[in-house]
Amino acid sequence: MLYREVAEFYEKVEATAKRLEITALIVDMLKKSGCDEIANVVYMTHGRLFPDFFQEKIGMAEKMALRTLAAVSRADAAGVESMYKEKGDIGIVGEELMSRASVSSLGGGELTVNGVHEMLSEITGATGAGSQEQKVRMLANLLSSSTPREAKYILRIVIGKMRIGVAAMTLVEALAVTFASRADKDEVERAYNITSDLGAVATMLCTDGIAGLRKLKLRVNVPVRSMLAERLPGISEILEKMGGRAAFDYKYDGLRMQAHIDHGKVRLFSRQLEELTGQFPEMVEAVAEAFRGKTGIIEGECVPVDTNTGEILPFQVVSRRRGRKHAVMEAVEEFPVTLFLFDLLLYDGEDYTGRPFSERRSKLEESVGKSERVKTSTMIVTDSVEEAEAFFSQSLESGCEGIVAKSVSGDSVYQAGARGWLWIKYKKDYKAEMIDTVDLVVVGAFAGRGRRSGTYGALLMATYNKTKDVFETVTKLGSGFDDETLAALPEMLRQYSLEARHASVESRAVADFWFRPGLVLEVLGAEITHSPVHTCCWNEVRKDFGLAIRFPRFTGNFRKDKGAYDATTSREILEMYRMQLKKTD
Repeated sequence: MLYREVAEFYEKVEATAKRLEITALIVDMLKKSGCDEIANVVYMTHGRLFPDFFQEKIGMAEKMALRTLAAVSRADAAGVESMYKEKGDIGIVGEELMSRASVSSLGGGELTVNGVHEMLSEITGATGAGSQEQKVRMLANLLSSSTPREAKYILRIVIGKMRIGVAAMTLVEALAVTFASRADKDEVERAYNITSDLGAVATMLCTDGIAGLRKLKLRVNVPVRSMLAERLPGISEILEKMGGRAAFDYKYDGLRMQAHIDHGKVRLFSRQLEELTGQFPEMVEAVAEAFRGKTGIIEGECVPVDTNTGEILPFQVVSRRRGRKHAVMEAVEEFPVTLFLFDLLLYDGEDYTGRPFSERRSKLEESVGKSERVKTSTMIVTDSVEEAEAFFSQSLESGCEGIVAKSVSGDSVYQAGARGWLWIKYKKDYKAEMIDTVDLVVVGAFAGRGRRSGTYGALLMATYNKTKDVFETVTKLGSGFDDETLAALPEMLRQYSLEARHASVESRAVADFWFRPGLVLEVLGAEITHSPVHTCCWNEVRKDFGLAIRFPRFTGNFRKDKGAYDATTSREILEMYRMQLKKTD
């Protein structure tokens, strides 16, 4: 398949904001892809070269890519940089400059999908002394062989900003429609959730159809997408929902961590599939020593603990260790952590995700030796509201943020990547009117006035609608920011800046600035109300109305542990609204 054909599809996708049209276009593109190239088509459409959990990045800064573009198009480097600042999109700049250049002198030709992927992979793999200049040369060769439209999307992939609004769930649906039916979407999603690899899923569907997905199994060193919890406002409601009896776990305020053990070698992954192995060397050693099997996948919460008092410290303490490339051992001493394990997914090649929670927990207890660094979470199983309430209070006294109820029924399987009623969280914030804090995505901003001139007066915040695979606005956020944070926001959001609303954002509000969904903020509000402006849960409660958060306030917590698609969902807001109504009855 020629890359120019893929670029033509991208152009059409970028030109529409209608999700059904986008899906239909992707289906057409997938149908034209061969089984030997479909993985690369899927990866690049998703704005990357490899599976979600691969750490390899192209490693070219915007300035270097712009310098390369200037050289290839024979344009003035300063002028190219000025043009980029004006347009804010390296793809558009590249397309325009390449269009001005002579095609014959550039040799624009017949690039294939696999050829482009191979060349970009070679750029990614260049390391060591002189690697940056080597990357420049290889990118220059690729651009010299590109048409202007091809260059547009190649440059976007290089700097990690694809901008066509195609999320993982859109690709999941398109793959189901292409190789099976829309009704098979859940099975395709399940395969993606246990492999975190859309390319592998696409290849298997292309070669073996929907039946082939059953060949995709959990594997050590391939992180599984995390199971998530729903919310309810009280213990009695939780027990009723779970059939009168449930397991209750402490809800630790830490960093969710998945540990993969392979014959004594340990790799650690975050909820976002980011590898954390190098950042927590003491945890690698502790897990290797604690795990009694040969291979396995176990999951827990990495929590900072005061070594003097034994007190559990806030999440912000452990977050200071993330991303540190230097002085790792100093961080180990300064911010000691403990991993509280709560689930087991794989043990010596045996997949436990399809087994009831009680069986998984029992195997976890049997498989892990306890130490100061590694422990199992504090848990009880009860049918008593009073006992669960006391356990909730005990968790708060211990420094936790609440409890998580887990079904002990026979069908309480591990639902990778899903949010369901098999797990229900109950937090101390439920004492507030709005029940809980929420994690919202910045999708737009409004120009500041008066004291806020020169920065943003308010941010347009959105939830994620997983069913529709879109972001829906839910509030304008202007409170809770100190002067330092306000001043830093423009630079913080610059990498997400767009000229127009992103295709995956549904908004009736017209912002002064638009952003690609990426930055997630923790927000607390007074209540959830009907809104004729915000699109969250549009028409689900009242015709021609959505739901909005009233009097929102930024808590000061940038959720660096979450990506846009991990944000609070629209359905969660709807459930919180319903719970709010119950409390006022």
